[in-house]
Amino acid sequence: MSHAHDEAGLRTAVGALLQAAGCDLAAKDFVGTPERVAKLWCDAFLGGYAMDPAAILGNPVLGEAETEMVVVRDLPLVGMCPHHLLPYIGRATVAYLPGDALVGFGRLGELVRCFTARLTLQERACNDIVDAIMTHLRARGAACIMVGEHACLRIPETRHDAQVVTASFRGEFRERAELRDRLMPRA
Repeated sequence: MSHAHDEAGLRTAVGALLQAAGCDLAAKDFVGTPERVAKLWCDAFLGGYAMDPAAILGNPVLGEAETEMVVVRDLPLVGMCPHHLLPYIGRATVAYLPGDALVGFGRLGELVRCFTARLTLQERACNDIVDAIMTHLRARGAACIMVGEHACLRIPETRHDAQVVTASFRGEFRERAELRDRLMPRA
């Protein structure tokens, strides 16, 4: 998928969608809607494409190998499922076992945004986050657990109040069950 998006094209497409749905774009509820939706999509659902995981995780603090584990919980996430173009909203836990590098906690939140503010599956975003940590921090292990509520599961046809939990583990997190167990959400 191309990483460039066309805000003007999105405005036109939203206007065409509303008209195809029988909406009058001049009605007070719809005045400015194509512009608002296009801006929201560019920021919330496509903005991650402009973010570079190497830059986010760049300039780490070096020489901190004695730290056993870094865990940041409850990082907010908003994504857009490419199957139905409906959002999912939730929280992520990101953890890593440092090699010789540490990054600020806020950078892990930026990394979550980088990979969820895209048209992507929750499962894929989990994988992309841990792969970026392993690659750019040379970590001994990385983990990401996401708990999301998907709008496609809440529409009248299916009407599930389910939460979707995805988890990705690399390095020592794959090998050490006690580390994975410490991170998984409890029912």
